This record gives sequence, C-alpha cells and structure tokens, in this order.
Amino acid sequence: MADDQHYDVIIIGTGAGGGTLAHRLAPTGKRILILERGGYLPRERDNWDSTAVFVKGKYRAPEFWYDKHGDAFPPEVNYYVGGNTKFYGAALFRLRPEDFGELHHHDGISPAWPIRYEDLEPYYTEAEQLYLVHGRHGEDPTEGPASGQYPHPPVEHEPRIQQLSDDLEKKGLHPFHLPIGVNLTQDSSGRATHDSVCIRCDRVDGFPCLLGAKSDAQVICVDPALTYDNVTLVTQANVRRLETDPTGRTVTRVVAELSDGSTEGFSADIVVVACGAVNSAALLLRSANDKHPGGLANSSDVVGRHYMRHNNLALMAVSKEPNPTKFQKTLALNDWYLGADDWDFPLGGIQMLGKSDADQIHGEAPRWAGAVTPDMPFEMLAHHAVDFWLCGEDLPLPESRVTLDSNGDIHLALDEKNNIAGLQRLRHKLQGMLGHLGMHEHHLLSHSIYLHKGMPIGATAHQAGTVRFGTDPRSSALDADCKAHDLDNLYVVDTSFFPSIGAVNPSLTAIANALRVGDHLAARLN
Repeated sequence: MADDQHYDVIIIGTGAGGGTLAHRLAPTGKRILILERGGYLPRERDNWDSTAVFVKGKYRAPEFWYDKHGDAFPPEVNYYVGGNTKFYGAALFRLRPEDFGELHHHDGISPAWPIRYEDLEPYYTEAEQLYLVHGRHGEDPTEGPASGQYPHPPVEHEPRIQQLSDDLEKKGLHPFHLPIGVNLTQDSSGRATHDSVCIRCDRVDGFPCLLGAKSDAQVICVDPALTYDNVTLVTQANVRRLETDPTGRTVTRVVAELSDGSTEGFSADIVVVACGAVNSAALLLRSANDKHPGGLANSSDVVGRHYMRHNNLALMAVSKEPNPTKFQKTLALNDWYLGADDWDFPLGGIQMLGKSDADQIHGEAPRWAGAVTPDMPFEMLAHHAVDFWLCGEDLPLPESRVTLDSNGDIHLALDEKNNIAGLQRLRHKLQGMLGHLGMHEHHLLSHSIYLHKGMPIGATAHQAGTVRFGTDPRSSALDADCKAHDLDNLYVVDTSFFPSIGAVNPSLTAIANALRVGDHLAARLN
C-alpha cells in the first residue's frame, strides 16, 4: 500500500467496537481503512477442541504482560479479525438503567455516565437486530425499557436447564432466557432446523465457531463491510504509534508494523482507536510527544487508569441427575443485581456457562483432587456438571492501571479484592440453593479454566475503562461522543470509554455505542 494514501477514516481494531463501527460507516461511501493486528482465525478442527482452546491456549496471543510486582503472565487476548468476539460466549446484555447513574457499592461508588440509558436505548435495539440476538424482553424484572423486541425468540432450554428454571421460579425468583447472539433457527421442539446455520452444539462459549454461526464481529460486521469498494482491510498490521501535527491537535499519521517486518504510515481525516481497553491505552501512552508528554489524549492523566474487568466466578455444580445438555448457555438470573433483602448493595448476576466436558474436567483435575466424592470418576463428573458464571461489578480505581516500562512492555496493576463482598454473597446465595435445585449441596467447584489457568489478573476478557469518557476534561479523556478532549480527530470506541462496567457482559454496550458514534462520525464527515 502506498505510504501517502489518505483516507477519510482509519479504524484500528476489528472487535465489537471497531468492527461494528466499520459496518456502520461502510454505506457512507467514505474511504475507510481498517487496520487489524492479527489475521483471520484459521478454520480447523482445533477450533472446537477443549484441550487446544482451553488447556493449551492455542489461539491466545503469544505474549506476556507484567503485574504490579513485575511478574509475567499470559493475558486472555486473541488477535484475529473480529477480535475477542471470536471467542466470547455471545451473551449480549444491556446495562441496567441504574448502571448509567451513580451506584453505591460496599467498597465505594460506581460513577455516573455522561449519557443516560435512554440515549443508548435505540442503539441497543439496533445492536440486538444486527447481532441476531435471541431473547425475550420483559422476562427480567431488572432490565430497562426496550423500544423493540429481540429479533429472534429465545434459545429454548434443554430439559435439565428447564428444570433448573422451574426450580428457581418455585423459590420466588425470576430466571429468564439469556440473550445470546447466534444464527439459529429452531423447530417447535427447540432443535436446530435442517437449514439453521447454528446446530446448538456445546462449543459456543469460549470457542470460535467453525460454522460462522456465532454473532462475532468478523461474521456480522467486518465481512459485510468489505463488500463495499470504499472499505479496505489490512491484516497483520500492528499499530505502534500515532503521530500528530506540530500543534498536537490533529493525528496526522498512523504508524504500523506489517507482517514482513516493514513499517508503514497511513493518514486519515479521522482516526478511531479500538484495540481493546489495555492495548488502546498502551497505544495512546506509546504515542507521547512534545505536545502530549504523558501520552495522547492524556492531559487529565486518566489514560490507562480505572481499569476494570468484572469480579467473576466460574463455578461447576454437580447435579444429582445426569445433565446431558449440549447448549447450556440459555438461562440467567438478576434478582440480586442491585441488592438483596439482607444486603443494601449490588451483588451482581448469575448466568449459565457453556457445558463442561471431560477434557476440561481433566484440565482441572489436580486442583479438584479430593474435592469430590472418590466414587465419581471425572467422566461421570462431566456428565453431571452444571456450569454457572457469577458476575459482579468491580470499581474504577485510579491505581488499577495500564503502564509501559522503558522497553515498551505492558504492565497491569490490579486490586484483585476490589469490591468482592457482593460477589461472595452471590456465591453464597447460589450455594444455599443447590439442594433445592437438584444438586449436591457441597459440590460447587471453582472452574478456573474459564477464567485463567495461571494468575487471576490474566482474566482480561471483560477489560474496560482505561480511556473513560465524560464531560470534564480534567477527569476524563474523551467527550460524550468518544472524541478525545485534547485532539480534534481522535476517537476511541472499544470498552475503554466505560466509566463503570456494571455487572453484565460489556459487548452489547460496546456495539451499541459504536453505532451511536458511527452516526456522529457520518454526520461529521458530511
């Protein structure tokens, strides 16, 4: 590509934020360049192999970051077209309306957003349509108003999960169908029809989809955007820095290392960063210059700070009856999202995980030695497993941050005990119900394979908050349109912009916001 070729928009990253933005802007006719650090994920049998994906981490980026003690760890990041959505569970929740305001937690305050739920609601509805979300608005009493129903009916529960739903209702709770993005057509029994792209397998959560049936950013957004002649994608382009004009107000050059080791410069009227919360912050910090000595967009000194990743627990219960479920990720429970009768602060939400299999159980075997009855071999344990994901909110602390050392390596400081009391209470709620839910009361095993095999800090799948938006340039890096306060043509549209993270998966909010910012950019370009 010619070094002097100029574009209307450069988008760096192809995940939930960048990929969706490219899709939104493609029909404008403007010249759009998408730069992706990785290539296309290879389609191969290992895509669906538990040992390859989880135990060996075959598709994880071959790099190490460093914690606050200087110890190296492999982060849960994947550099492919589609970003981390290639591996996400496609659980596409809206934040609750309360999440956009100030929320008081046990350990502090979750700050308000500069926009309201009502501002993002139309884009949530569009995002659900675009990403083929299956669900039913109105089942979850904690959700906000929706201007449109989900485009597809919920993915039906298989019998064991339907029994779980019924048992939860008998306890006076409000389980609901988990909103999930899959290209599924069901028959009257809930089975995949002969012409359905999705086959309702047990590989949706944490695996890339061999059939292209999961609503990831590559399948839903990037590939359709590339059908437009005005959109260009360059893969294996690792953006190293952004350069500005002498005034420091305009990004004039995007410098990337290409697959052959060469360095290439690109320019555009508007530059959009969407590399993931850690890498976006790192890029802005790496791009420091005389006008921006602390890094681009960082006169407030917040870039890299307020890192969040949720307080998560992956737990496996042992059902007294076999659990032959394949597609387990169909149920969620938010009754204690904002509080409980015995606790004045938010606890978080519970949802189902993908179904454990024998390979995953064997991967955990050394950790679980002696934790289960000796007369239950691991294969039988897998057959009786019921898998839960507990998600609580962590708070945006200024000392939880991304920094770079003198070699340019990423350091991630994190308080792993940040606001965990609510999550602990949520676990106790679940633990106390097991006997009523047809499960062994004392078998609730931590399932680290879904989080991180090594250090907990490596669980970066829900990373957010390092380039927060707000109305005050002294305490935020971006304005309400996600444009940098300090620069005229720099935007950030991944989950970096979050000032708080709520207690649901962040992907749909990133998607909806990318649509919102896309409309702003389309108007600006015209």
